[in-house]
Amino acid sequence: MTAEVLVEKKKLAKPPLEIYRLGDRVLRQPAKRIAKVDAEIKQLIREMLQTMYSADGIGLAAPQTAVNKQLIVIDCDPEEAATPPLVLINPVVKQASRDLSVTQEGCLSIPGVYMDVKRPAAIEVSYKDEHGRPQKLQATGLLACCIQHEIDHLNGVLFVDRVENALLLNEALAKHGFSAQAVKSIA
Repeated sequence: MTAEVLVEKKKLAKPPLEIYRLGDRVLRQPAKRIAKVDAEIKQLIREMLQTMYSADGIGLAAPQTAVNKQLIVIDCDPEEAATPPLVLINPVVKQASRDLSVTQEGCLSIPGVYMDVKRPAAIEVSYKDEHGRPQKLQATGLLACCIQHEIDHLNGVLFVDRVENALLLNEALAKHGFSAQAVKSIA
């Protein structure tokens, strides 16, 4: 990661972007591919990272901030200043393992709700980095889960759509003031 999109890993009193919540229509629209990585995209990357760190997140997709672009930022180690965040532009999962893992997921767009989600345990993803260069990445564990979660956002899918236990999900959503009507189950 280069200095041009690097930001300090700290909370800002006023993050640059608003994170939209479950029920907002912007979260359900498929994102558009990014044709060119220019100064505007690099500024968006910076603002998304600042917003993610300010919200104590480890991943953020542009559609969560009402920006309809295929861009995600991830940092599975936000406490470690030396670990650079990952920027994925136009990411595509090229391969996914048959092995599944169940991980408890949460989402900055659905604060307070944490539920088990089943996803492929390992993936290969191709994407462009913050310079517009093509990249490939093999991911397992938390990183694989996070990439898949954020790519779902680019397709208008939220993690709650993948939760299999509808009863537990509805209880958790109600407890945190969200409507179960906003879930589009694909589990």
